[in-house]
Amino acid sequence: MDGARYEGWIACDPRSRRFITVAPERFVPIGSLDSHRFAERLRQGRPVYEAAELRDHVRADLALIENVEPDLVVGDFRLSLSVSARLARVPYACISNAYWSPYAPDRSLPLPVLPWTRFVPLALAQRVFDLAQPLALAGHCRALNAVRAEHGLGSLGPDLRVVYTDADHTLYADSPELFPLPAAPPNHRHLGPVLWSPPGAPPPWWSEVPDDRPVIYVTMGSSGSAQVLEHVIDALAGLNVSIIGSTAGAALPVGRWRNVWLADYLPGEAAAARAAVVVCNGGSPTSQQALAAGVPVVGICSNMDQMLNMRGLVAAGLGVSLRADRLTPLRICAAVESGLGVAPQGPAVRHAGTASASLAHRFQAFLGDIGLA
Repeated sequence: MDGARYEGWIACDPRSRRFITVAPERFVPIGSLDSHRFAERLRQGRPVYEAAELRDHVRADLALIENVEPDLVVGDFRLSLSVSARLARVPYACISNAYWSPYAPDRSLPLPVLPWTRFVPLALAQRVFDLAQPLALAGHCRALNAVRAEHGLGSLGPDLRVVYTDADHTLYADSPELFPLPAAPPNHRHLGPVLWSPPGAPPPWWSEVPDDRPVIYVTMGSSGSAQVLEHVIDALAGLNVSIIGSTAGAALPVGRWRNVWLADYLPGEAAAARAAVVVCNGGSPTSQQALAAGVPVVGICSNMDQMLNMRGLVAAGLGVSLRADRLTPLRICAAVESGLGVAPQGPAVRHAGTASASLAHRFQAFLGDIGLA
């Protein structure tokens, strides 16, 4: 946003403060769901939020809104804002992904990795999931619907897509070329890819990585599995490549590999630009960094969000998707080798490549359309 025209605040959990470069007076601490608890619930196939947690978040939201008195609240998967922003009568815009939209052309949902899926043939597991899906997904909607009812707000129903994207304005952080929404109403719009890297200088070894062989950038993100990350590096370390990776704080036996350079966090856009292939958990943030650099993606997916994102990339010929519960060294190496020397082309990549330049313009256009320009 134009700092001369707008005052903006960032509210997030204090544990993420080190990633926020906003001035101290513009930072507002607010509690959120612990990322490890979030990841564990996803792994078990449980609802992400419990009703008690949403109630706590609603109270915190209302206190923050009363203190800041914003003209607009923008939330990133903070489902409590479906309640609190409406109670405070403040316009609410949620940032989501277009593959979660109720208006997505393909409404089928893939089977996520669950504790039992690795022991069952995949076709049978998908069939069981399809049969259980309506009841199971309704359970994921129950907590927010219950909290909404407590405050006199109507139910959003049993559709998880509606629950995840409920807002006065829904902004999709995706390329419209990759994830079109031809039937979406005017208050659902593509914001475009949101490229972000943690602040800070590259690690000391950054200039020591040899460029005489392909560089593979490996990261499973902050919610990814350290075990999967280690498994991937083990598989790729035998190739004639240099591997750079971010561990998000996971302790890995660095000395075991001769051609691997690791750090807790890397500047993702710079790492993707340096790579020939990006290996990640299949989520949209790292995938978009890869596409912006014109680099193919190998997505090792565990949850439904990652699989939905990679479904779009695979359909466009921009990546390869692997299931974390069907992972073998041979499959990992084959996927990476298929991407070496291949540079994705086409309008989707050109759009992603201009994301950082166009994001301000797109958000400014949104503010203008809702009368805040």
